[in-house]
Amino acid sequence: MAKILKKEQWSNTIFSMLIDAKDVAKAAKPGQFIILIPKEHGERIPLTIADSDADEGWVQIVFQVVGKSTLELSRMNESEELFSFVGPLGMPSEVEKFDGKVVMVGGGIGIAPIHPIARKLKEMGNHVISIIGAKTADLLIMEDKLKEASTELLIATDDGSKGKKGFVNLVLEELLATEGDNVKMIWAIGPPIMMKACVESAKKFNAPITVSLNPIMVDGTGMCGACRVTVGGKTKFACVDGPEFNGAEVDFDELMARQRQYAELERKALELYKSKEGIA
Repeated sequence: MAKILKKEQWSNTIFSMLIDAKDVAKAAKPGQFIILIPKEHGERIPLTIADSDADEGWVQIVFQVVGKSTLELSRMNESEELFSFVGPLGMPSEVEKFDGKVVMVGGGIGIAPIHPIARKLKEMGNHVISIIGAKTADLLIMEDKLKEASTELLIATDDGSKGKKGFVNLVLEELLATEGDNVKMIWAIGPPIMMKACVESAKKFNAPITVSLNPIMVDGTGMCGACRVTVGGKTKFACVDGPEFNGAEVDFDELMARQRQYAELERKALELYKSKEGIA
């Protein structure tokens, strides 16, 4: 059992939890993820690790309520125990000391998983430029942590309520236009449409870009094949081959189509859960 040590609500739909998971915290590396089950007979929820502390034994998860399972998780409180919390899973980020600058791009909830990568890169002596974005200023998360983990922090909001008005990929393009060949690697994590846009922006400047994919996932060990994605024309499993891949090789249209295939069933499951729990 994994106890919820701390719970915070950052917006109407975004939550952060610190989970007592000493073994996971001890082994976790930037870019890896966990799979949790809130309660017995619940659904598996894969979440990229937002932060961890090996000495104190906790792992931070950040999630947005989008369906039945994340709503169920959001209603759990401090001192309650999750039915299952497994990890770290997936391949860690390939971090190194680059001869130049590195750029981290996080959109929405994707801001959380870029944090440990940015921090590690900075610890290794890299000049880290982080670009974070959300629809509005009140949906921006982990701004202080990213500022600490980065050399420079740029902010964008769709409505212009904070930072530059517009999408993160446009900020990325402006940066690449001025930095040129000095950018040696880009990480982009967020909704698939956002990552696809960042890849297109990076291609204009022949800049290498890594993305972290979030397909439908079940067991997280490569056995079920639910998380298959097409990368470089070949089938890969995000849970064991990823979650990070060369963004220029990812078939994002296929990824987004597969993510939508159970949308109606997910809607019905949410309605049924709300009905049973008396949630308006």
